[in-house]
Amino acid sequence: MSATAEGPPQTVREPLSDLLIVDTDVHVHESPGALAPYCDMPWKVALEHIRDAAESYLDIPGFSPGVSAGDYQAKFPTTHDAGRTVWTPDQMRAEIDKLHVDIGVLFPDHLLKLPVLTQTDYASALARAYNAWLVDTWTSTERKLLGCIVACPHDPRDAAREIEKYADHPEIVGVYLPCAGLDPLWGHRMYDPIWEAAEAADLPVLLHSVTVTHPVFPFNNHGFDNELARHTCSHTFSIMANVVDMITTGVPIRYPKLRIAVAEAGVSFMPFIMSRLDKEYLERRRECPFLEERPSHYLKDWWVATQPIEEPEDMGDVAKMIELMDGWDRVMFATDWPHHDFDHPMKLDQIPMTDQQRRQLFGENALELFNIDAQGRRLKLRGSVA
Repeated sequence: MSATAEGPPQTVREPLSDLLIVDTDVHVHESPGALAPYCDMPWKVALEHIRDAAESYLDIPGFSPGVSAGDYQAKFPTTHDAGRTVWTPDQMRAEIDKLHVDIGVLFPDHLLKLPVLTQTDYASALARAYNAWLVDTWTSTERKLLGCIVACPHDPRDAAREIEKYADHPEIVGVYLPCAGLDPLWGHRMYDPIWEAAEAADLPVLLHSVTVTHPVFPFNNHGFDNELARHTCSHTFSIMANVVDMITTGVPIRYPKLRIAVAEAGVSFMPFIMSRLDKEYLERRRECPFLEERPSHYLKDWWVATQPIEEPEDMGDVAKMIELMDGWDRVMFATDWPHHDFDHPMKLDQIPMTDQQRRQLFGENALELFNIDAQGRRLKLRGSVA
């Protein structure tokens, strides 16, 4: 990885509008009605039945169950109530243009909660329908909107077939791994078909979570008194649990060519979890004999999306976090548009960094992860001539 910053950053920077910016986390808005035409029977009937269901923020019964402790407490006006939603590719392109974003990588809204659904066949059918809908209506090299297909954790073999199906699609650049309420965690051997398929397809996998209250660690957040407490912990604790599980079960060792990224957990968790894993490894390394190096050695090869970026009084503290994880060539910009807590590029631009580090953070690192060029075109597709 690259060295830390040498000397102070330049006082005059290239305008954001002139910089290549890849947004590694923007959200489309799938609905029961939108997915129904792409869904297998009998689940198509179930989606048609709730196509007109009242929707609150990422909450549709039978599709994206709320399972939130917030349903049982006093409600106050928040930015959640604004409910910004992006319905069409043209709307998305116009809105992220205003944020100076050149390339957007698409994730779902409601299917962030896919793991909490209890019916395996239904969950898998939803994932297949979403993937088909995404490439049919959303992804576009012309608009520079690229997609991550959903890997349904309920049925890893079916998820592997989906990865194989879209392996050579020019507008699919990754595999989204939902983490909210996931049981078992992504380190379990049952998910090996997903890793095998993603590695063979040369598609990175991206862990992404969301706040839910669910009777599975690390979602035992029902004891918190308010959403401030729940939202502080849920995304990051979920990602940390999965990171620890994947490292201590040897996923990156068994699949050395697999590119792995994490999204929507900020950056501060990574130097912390590196340090804790290394400490435990020095005492208990016999429990993980497949680890030939300290856990941090492997995690330094993972990519980390910035949103929701920490906001200390001194943004130099964020630069220090990136240095602690040796991450100037791994950390990637993300907005989380259009969600209530999205990050504007101007906030990230407050981080003291060199011009080269700035280019890496805003665009170049993402190009490497997704194996795309600055126009959003996939490179070295399977079966293509190098």
